[in-house]
Amino acid sequence: MAHWKTPTDLLPMSPLKVLICGGGCAGPALASWLARSGHHVTIVERFPALRASGAQIDLRAQGIEVVKRMGLLDTVRSKVVYQAGISIVDEQNRNIATIMANRSGKGAQTFTSEYEIMRGDLVRILYDATKDNVEFIFGKTVEHFKQYDDRVEVQFSDGRTDSFDLLVGADGQASRIRKEILPPDAPEPYNRLGIYLAYWFMPRTERDSNMGKRYHSLGSRVVMSRSHSVTETQGCFAIKDDSEELMSLSKAPVEQQKEFWAHKFSDAGWDTARFIEGMKASDYFYCQEVLQVKSDTWYKNRVVLLGDAGYCPSPFTGMGTTASFVGAYVLAGEINRNSQNIPQALANYDRVLRPFVDELQVLNRPLIRLTFPQSQLGISILHFIAGTICYLRIPELVARFSKEDKGGWQLPDYIELQQGQ
Repeated sequence: MAHWKTPTDLLPMSPLKVLICGGGCAGPALASWLARSGHHVTIVERFPALRASGAQIDLRAQGIEVVKRMGLLDTVRSKVVYQAGISIVDEQNRNIATIMANRSGKGAQTFTSEYEIMRGDLVRILYDATKDNVEFIFGKTVEHFKQYDDRVEVQFSDGRTDSFDLLVGADGQASRIRKEILPPDAPEPYNRLGIYLAYWFMPRTERDSNMGKRYHSLGSRVVMSRSHSVTETQGCFAIKDDSEELMSLSKAPVEQQKEFWAHKFSDAGWDTARFIEGMKASDYFYCQEVLQVKSDTWYKNRVVLLGDAGYCPSPFTGMGTTASFVGAYVLAGEINRNSQNIPQALANYDRVLRPFVDELQVLNRPLIRLTFPQSQLGISILHFIAGTICYLRIPELVARFSKEDKGGWQLPDYIELQQGQ
């Protein structure tokens, strides 16, 4: 891995004391940039240990270049999950349409990225890159904070207090930091799509392969699978449903959540019986509402939001991880350029990054509805359209001749974060 060099004349005159809430991907990515620039960084994580778990995620577009500039691309590449592509199958497991990953080295990624990686592996990579020069505090949260012109006073859940130059909320789409800085009259920050997902791991069988699969069932239900190892497969149920029962499901006990999904998909067909059994026996299970976080407020004085806490784009964009890495890079660059004027740094972060986020958050709602057909007729239409498009190899051609950068937004060059060769 390449080593980073920061010339003395680029170091901040007064290194900042920074607290980051959230030890997932966005927070440690920012910590990596800031610590190597000479700032004193602490990460507080509510879980008692490193939460190096989770389903398959990916890097795309500008996010790949950011990880390259971090000097971590080779490390990430060594941990990637090989997925050949995605197939839509029918109830008899017959292939209807297939979109292969673009491994030509030219153009954009398809639905399957060249940089598919398990969340746990990426979290461990970031932890290993920061643990020697970043303080990690596990099993604690920020209970309260109060801002002053020159500092943020923080009270932790164990009663301890401390002051920081900057507080960063990288605490996910349910961010508590965001709730504290939003104006009282701010609109609901969630753009709800009425779609819910459940993920789990289960034993791999001969029915599984390195090709991800999508099966569509009546009632706007989708069953998905992909294998990340020779022994395990990831199962996923997805449903489009606006019922209030689903809105509160993620707060219910895990066993109750599993029973809900088992009941909902009991008659879905295909391999669903195996998936339900695998879900019930799985030690890893996660349920979430698919939504976007959209807010006009990303910062207030010396408190700022990063990643899903400020601008979760939703799994349908495939850009959540990339948004976190790009956001961390821009935020670190602006902090270093304006280390003596934090409010100005945060204003610049908003100005520079928001056009990129706005582009990511554009959703094709008709296409989303098409991929959650309610009736058999809807499934037949989806199969016909997908089969025709894939037969003509349109997805592969579009990816091959498209630019990798999302929306034409150019990743800024921060000399303050430049990598030495």
